[in-house]
Amino acid sequence: MSNGQRYDRYSRALRDLARPKLLDNRVSYRLLDVEWASQRGTFGFNYTSYFDVLDVGEALGHEFALAWLNAGRKRPSFADLRFRRSISDPFDLLHRPMLPSINTLTIRRDPIEGHRMYLHRRDAKSVAAAGGMYHVAPAGVFQPAAIAPAHQSNDFSLWRNIQREFSEEFLGNAEHDGNSIDPIDYDAHEPFESFKRARESGEFRVSACAMVLEPLTLWVELLTVAVIEASTFDALFAQMVAVNEEGEAISTQAGRPTVGIPFTSDARERLRSEPLSPISRACVELAWQHRHTLLGR
Repeated sequence: MSNGQRYDRYSRALRDLARPKLLDNRVSYRLLDVEWASQRGTFGFNYTSYFDVLDVGEALGHEFALAWLNAGRKRPSFADLRFRRSISDPFDLLHRPMLPSINTLTIRRDPIEGHRMYLHRRDAKSVAAAGGMYHVAPAGVFQPAAIAPAHQSNDFSLWRNIQREFSEEFLGNAEHDGNSIDPIDYDAHEPFESFKRARESGEFRVSACAMVLEPLTLWVELLTVAVIEASTFDALFAQMVAVNEEGEAISTQAGRPTVGIPFTSDARERLRSEPLSPISRACVELAWQHRHTLLGR
């Protein structure tokens, strides 16, 4: 700090030294319980704040990176990871606040011309985590659009959270950053009304594939796949943006974000040499592993 003292929270250091464009300490849904068996999962939630989780996860990542550099770019000794050692059980949902990030690999289903998938490169100057990496789109932490109780109950839905991220990352609409007075009417306001109709018709399907703990930051990640029929995708995202507040779309045709990249074995292999985030790699691999179930209508 300017007075010579150490920062006591990662978020304060980030705010003062390298503040990204999007940095808000918003109320969030804290994960307290997970039961996942066969085709069904049940989660328990309470409340936390974004910074409470960021302060642990990102600090763990930076600690490991420093220790890795000090060890000559080799795996560091656990003895050099003092902060990580303080977390006795990384899977203990009550020991520290855990906020799920919902990561959705979007696939445009087109059996004739070929399926496409969508990634974007996260802008390190705009986001607090995974900057500079390729990441699935859309993605975002599980939190209400605003702090008022009406928003908290209205937005307590994984599907509605995903809808808001589609609105922001694919269509370039302003982020629901907590300043809205009225709750979102997901049944009547666009693009949410169209998303709802498409889902009810079976043309827009979202599947949850796994709940994982990211090993570097110990952040909880829900991995999902959205499969959208080609004609429906083209109607919903005709105005898809190449650049949004978090980064830029990855496409095989410059300036045409709706093209995306092929969902093929070759493209999957090429991504191994790209700066793809570990969570996104897991999403792609799971989607590929279960592609016949996800795409085989």
